[in-house]
Amino acid sequence: MDTITLLSAAEQVAAHLREALLREGSSGTIPGVRTLATDLGVNRKTVERALNQLECEGLLVAQGAGRRRRIVLPEDHAPPALRVAILLYEPQPQTEGWLMESQHLLQEAGHGAFFADKSLLEWFVQQETPVFALFGRHKELSVAGTKPDHVPAFAAATRHLAGLGHRRIALLARPERRLPEPGRAERAFLEVLEDHGIQTGSFNLPHWEGSPESLHQCLESLFSKTPPTALILPEAPMFFAAQQFLGNRSLRVPQDVSLFCADGDRSFEWCRPPVAHIRWDYRPVVRRMVRWVHNVAAGKEDHRQSFTKAEFVEGGTVGPAPE
Repeated sequence: MDTITLLSAAEQVAAHLREALLREGSSGTIPGVRTLATDLGVNRKTVERALNQLECEGLLVAQGAGRRRRIVLPEDHAPPALRVAILLYEPQPQTEGWLMESQHLLQEAGHGAFFADKSLLEWFVQQETPVFALFGRHKELSVAGTKPDHVPAFAAATRHLAGLGHRRIALLARPERRLPEPGRAERAFLEVLEDHGIQTGSFNLPHWEGSPESLHQCLESLFSKTPPTALILPEAPMFFAAQQFLGNRSLRVPQDVSLFCADGDRSFEWCRPPVAHIRWDYRPVVRRMVRWVHNVAAGKEDHRQSFTKAEFVEGGTVGPAPE
């Protein structure tokens, strides 16, 4: 049977500080004896002996009386690596810039990053595994996350359409954005319509199940009786699907139907006239996600949510409502 080694109070404090310094990859100086004694609930002499032990190990370097000790980590020290799963609604093209940059930066930092099948954010929040929300409806959840703030841009786009005389505007939001109740951007859309005296209902937020087949069935239903004069599509693939649908019916954009995409896409740079869409800078989103992974790897609590500014870009796919 192995013998039990009992550590002194100073050795326990040294072990605690050593583990924290290596786990967090700390740099600069370590707090003074008085501060550490208060934080750890031990007397100053115990802390002083622990710091002296870390000096002998080379983790700390004394800088003279009254000055804090400098932290010196081993040259071969590497922070803990994580295996990071990136969950998406559906497979994204490998050319999607912000996704590729996110994966590259995480791998460059020594973490394993891969794309996984979609899952429910609410379920992950209740698990012990650290989770970070990219986009989605996470504002009401206790979870770290980041996303562009689409609400002001959504409102601006809707006001623009209403100002052009559009009264029949349909937003084909995904089911998770409509149920169990509309999200913030969808509510802003409905509120602007009501502010312009437009009665809202299921025509403005039609039901569809999120699949390509369901999208086309929804468009068929919308255009079977009193067709909309403007369509808002949440993502580029749906925008192009709607554009093709209108072309097959000999409906012109924007003369007969205005089209607006609620998100940007690199393919829009190739379109003439330019596509009306919402634009946002992906770089702050990527930086925030990578910083969260670093914080989790260092054992730090991080539940902060951040929002990136988004703006409405008018484009040439939106025009006055047809008479």
